[in-house]
Amino acid sequence: MSPTPRYGTTARQDAAAAAREEFQVPVPGGRLAVSRWPADDPGAPVVLALHGITANGLSWARVAHHLAGRVTLVAPDLRGRGRSGRLPGPYGIAAHADDMAAVVDALGVGRVVLTGHSMGAFTAALTAVRHPHLLTALLLVDGGVGFPVPAGLDPDELITSVIGPAMRRLSMTFPDREAYRAFWQRHPAFAGPWSPWVDDYIQRDLVGQEPELRSSCSLEAVRTDGVDQLGGEVSGAVHRLPGPAVLLWAERGLMDEPQGLYDEQRLTAAGLDPHLVRTRLVPGTNHYTIIIGDEGARVVARHLLAAAGVAGPEGPGGTPAR
Repeated sequence: MSPTPRYGTTARQDAAAAAREEFQVPVPGGRLAVSRWPADDPGAPVVLALHGITANGLSWARVAHHLAGRVTLVAPDLRGRGRSGRLPGPYGIAAHADDMAAVVDALGVGRVVLTGHSMGAFTAALTAVRHPHLLTALLLVDGGVGFPVPAGLDPDELITSVIGPAMRRLSMTFPDREAYRAFWQRHPAFAGPWSPWVDDYIQRDLVGQEPELRSSCSLEAVRTDGVDQLGGEVSGAVHRLPGPAVLLWAERGLMDEPQGLYDEQRLTAAGLDPHLVRTRLVPGTNHYTIIIGDEGARVVARHLLAAAGVAGPEGPGGTPAR
């Protein structure tokens, strides 16, 4: 296999990577793989972070770096992805929410700060509705707020129209790890922010043997979850939250296009209760760089520290929506 370059990492970056732990949590059908970046203080608050539809827990590594040991960050590979890729169905957002209840129970820490990115934000919102006793605060990151679905679209067409190459790669094979790296480096949203954290994240997705490496994501899981998050139970969860939440939204879209998933007009049309969900624009980010890019991850980390009641070096950041 091709070696993974470290791109001139600093001692702090390498220390953070070395500090990551991995454990498994029993869930229906098997065991869920979970990454944990422990806080310097064992009694510090815990953040449970949920990834997007074809991602894995290491998508949160850059955020963990900026949390800098002030809280513990726990990031599972959701059912059907990463090292949880062999977990069987049933899939669906409710199944993920119930898996998260099992993770919190296994942690034995009481309540957590809950966050999610993209599909993970929808999962976090539904987890808050189904298991309100699990969380002290909720942070949604470029996801969790749904919109009406065009009629007559095939599910695969619908999902591919939204996430593009991230969906198409699920049916592809790659001769080696360098080829997979090159595939992602051509993605418009990933071209600028490449880093050791991004490399570790995308390499975790690969399974199989050279020359037929492939994504760990279960196509059935992605299809099921993608359609499920558009349904009323899931997309409406943000309107039924048991407590207040913050939504951070990226300025640009999934292909780094100027139109992001959200803008002020779309959020107004969504009819969010401003007393329940406060929205914040994160300028200069796209759908991915809001957590994998340096500035986006820094803003997300600030908000998580604020939600956990832990002092950070700066305020939460982000621009309030009008």
